[in-house]
Amino acid sequence: MTSHTQLFINNEVSSFHLLHQSLTIFQYVDAKSGETLSIYSPHDESLVVDNVQVAGQADVDTAVAAARAAFKGEWSKWTGARRQQVLLKFADLWEKHAADLGAWEAKSMGQPISVATSLGGMCASIFRYYAGWTDKVLGEQYPENEGIYKVVQYEPIGVCAGIGAWNGSQLFFAMKAAPALAVGCTFIYKGSEKSPVGLLQLGELVKEAGFPPGRHEKLIRQLLGVVNIITGDGRAGSVLASHMDVNKISFTGSVFAGKKVQELAAKSNLKRVVLELGGKSPSLIFEDADIENALNHTSQNFLFNTGQACVAASRTFIHESIAPRFIEQLKARFEGFSQTTGSPLDPKTFLGPLVDVKQFERVMNYLEIGKSEAELVTGGTRKGDTGFYVEPTIFLNPKDDARIYREEIFGPVITLRTFKTEEEAVQLANDTEYGLSACVFTSSMSRGLRVAKQIESGGVNINTSQVFQLEAPFGGSKQSGIGREGGKQGIMHYLEPKTVNIK
Repeated sequence: MTSHTQLFINNEVSSFHLLHQSLTIFQYVDAKSGETLSIYSPHDESLVVDNVQVAGQADVDTAVAAARAAFKGEWSKWTGARRQQVLLKFADLWEKHAADLGAWEAKSMGQPISVATSLGGMCASIFRYYAGWTDKVLGEQYPENEGIYKVVQYEPIGVCAGIGAWNGSQLFFAMKAAPALAVGCTFIYKGSEKSPVGLLQLGELVKEAGFPPGRHEKLIRQLLGVVNIITGDGRAGSVLASHMDVNKISFTGSVFAGKKVQELAAKSNLKRVVLELGGKSPSLIFEDADIENALNHTSQNFLFNTGQACVAASRTFIHESIAPRFIEQLKARFEGFSQTTGSPLDPKTFLGPLVDVKQFERVMNYLEIGKSEAELVTGGTRKGDTGFYVEPTIFLNPKDDARIYREEIFGPVITLRTFKTEEEAVQLANDTEYGLSACVFTSSMSRGLRVAKQIESGGVNINTSQVFQLEAPFGGSKQSGIGREGGKQGIMHYLEPKTVNIK
């Protein structure tokens, strides 16, 4: 694949060429803002790529205009079967290039290549799943009432925008773009400035898959495009969230930024909003749990992506009768996984670096704070002398108001506390402003279901950690977000119901 660092605005038609009756289409374009950025490896701080174009107000306006024109143009005439065909082809291309695309994540943000490639395969599966929905969104018809028949039809909401975090750049694109495109919306995606390059390569696959550039004789002087991919920081995100011609925005990121997105959406055109925000997820390990299984999920699965996951169960509560043995074995496992640190491009690497120096300094600051708030069991230091690596860290018995216990750290740092009763465990689990995910480990299924019902969370996992399934909705309660992605819920958020009364 060619390495692209320009914005993918699909497509810009040059007026100069129009005067000469040539319909040359430009799909990768330099930013009108004139701004660029450079990406450095978190493994050794070497330059990965420079001259990455950064979108400004004018660039966002161009992308939105492109998406609006496409929504009213050729794309709007495509049948569900035709959309399905191009989505399936796009999925095949993504799967074919998953290793190349994953390498950009490994180089740019330190995600182990094995993880990045696996997520690429998941992204292809997401597009295949939603390709199956293109002709399956049913309308409704209600019985006649006083001579009036009611028909409800579901229509694509229009121009949609997505903003994703850096810890799963390509996955967030797939989760947001696939359902939008499946129902006939057009889409603008802004990737994180920390890991933009892999996303920009997707434009090449968009072209090859056959998404229409929006070329239409009556609209030829406009900027047209079904799929647009831009790079930028929070300023570009703010422009999208406040844009008067964007109908819906889906955001994955911090609570602070999510609240700003919702505020800007409400103050502009009251666009629809879905937010998937942070987490401080609990894990409850009862005395009758399969200890080996609980240890696997509390160590290996917690440390997945170096703990940089919103669903990571970073608050673990252990029944006091098994706590000493569990803590001893968990410590050994964390110290064992410390030996799996290495270059993100090495297939044998399990623990990569944190994404950049800013995140590294943030996590290191939490480690210093935590040493005065709890007992340090293992870790708590930098790993090595180069790169942004951190030792897997366990803190025991943090205070109720401890920052390491209350705030999302987003790194390989877990806190442990003990409990006596089921009621106490549920109370501890719910004592947080977040509600994204939770885990319950017990051999009693009745207890597992009983506790799951009481936990205030968008998802609860019994005898496992977070399981991602395409057909099920994913999202949070409380300050972990609003709305859902995945499954039928993911489709319905891109549709507006319209009631037609017939007499």
